[in-house]
Amino acid sequence: MKRIHFTIALTLLWGHGVVTGHAITLEALLQQAGEKNPEIQKAKAGVEEAAGRRLVFHSVALPNALIGAAAGDIGGHRAGQSPNSPFGFGYGNLTQPLFNASVPASRRRGDVEVLIAKQKLNVAVSEQLHAARLAFYAALFNRSLITLREEQREQLAENAGSQKSRYEAGLTDRNAAVGAELQTRELDPKIETARRAYEGARLKLAEAIGSDIGPDAVLPEPEGELHYTKVGVDLAEARADALEHRPDLKLARLLVRSAGEDQRMIEAAYYPAVNLDVSGDYIPTTKVRRDSNEGSPKRSDAFVSSEIRAGGAYTWRVIDNGKVYGAVARQRATREVNELLVHKMEVDVPRDLSRIENDLEAIATKQQSLIAAAAAAEQNASTVRENLAAGVVSQLEYRLAENSLLDARTGLLSLAYQENVALAEWDRALGRYLQFSDDNSRNVQ
Repeated sequence: MKRIHFTIALTLLWGHGVVTGHAITLEALLQQAGEKNPEIQKAKAGVEEAAGRRLVFHSVALPNALIGAAAGDIGGHRAGQSPNSPFGFGYGNLTQPLFNASVPASRRRGDVEVLIAKQKLNVAVSEQLHAARLAFYAALFNRSLITLREEQREQLAENAGSQKSRYEAGLTDRNAAVGAELQTRELDPKIETARRAYEGARLKLAEAIGSDIGPDAVLPEPEGELHYTKVGVDLAEARADALEHRPDLKLARLLVRSAGEDQRMIEAAYYPAVNLDVSGDYIPTTKVRRDSNEGSPKRSDAFVSSEIRAGGAYTWRVIDNGKVYGAVARQRATREVNELLVHKMEVDVPRDLSRIENDLEAIATKQQSLIAAAAAAEQNASTVRENLAAGVVSQLEYRLAENSLLDARTGLLSLAYQENVALAEWDRALGRYLQFSDDNSRNVQ
């Protein structure tokens, strides 16, 4: 099979785009959505938050230091002594883990936390850009549908006017004139439905790019037209790409890793730990008192000395009352659930790709049939119009011919829309939207 050829090149996602007034191209839409979409901005803030949590996890291996000071003043009257005697001392403590089974797991858990946040950002980018892309296609489809039906209504209105003139001239009966008018009005609710769908799609576009959607807001106008382009897909290679690049799969695998590290940290509470403890006090000596009855100086019995103490601490929780074991069992179950989820997602990948491939093949088959049908309907409608003007055919035949032509043109437009939607689903299934790689660089997969 031929390799897939995309009608919209995703490598243009970070281009400048083309915006004229309130008109917006697909490339510019995806650009602005990546920069201003609220959900994407929220996910970006989550990456920064995860960096702070990584510091907390890493701090398990770092020393814990405490430094303090105390000061005061002793007042009173005593012969030969100052009425005020200030004093002060400092104290400190340093604890450094030498061996703790939770240290390696906590450091890995902190690193995984940042990777999880990045993949959550990738998932948000993929989902939001995909939703914006579908809204863009929906807007183009409904706008083109409105144009088709309005053209049809104009033709029917011309016919209704002609039939009314013929009725007034006595060339036809009243039923023909009334039938032509009713046929024209039948398109009004269909046009209104398409118009509402078009405005709804524009509203979704505004939400995707973070625009103001208040009462006075001007919604973006999609620029371009839907076109059908025959494509082929390499399913075998696509499966490998999807398993490697899809952000939701990467996120699920990271959740398995994080659950495993959490389990190791909980289990470490039952293992022995060795810490180095250093503590000390510093008390400055301000005076040396002398006893007048003795010839040699001596320190007062109120004097205390400075000291530094160092040693090791060894702890081991030898009895587990169920707290550690219960937490480990619960965390193990969490990890196993995540593993099952990853397996299910990996199994679903080829199914999704096969479904999209079948959809594309079905669209291609229908398109070939509709091209011939549209050409025949156009020729038939043209002939019926000429015969209706000559009074050879009935109003019913004209109505059926016009409806057949409209159905054929609408069908071709619908197939172009379905194909673009299928290609968007294909891109998302393969993880081809913009992502942050593990080294923080931006790239298009």
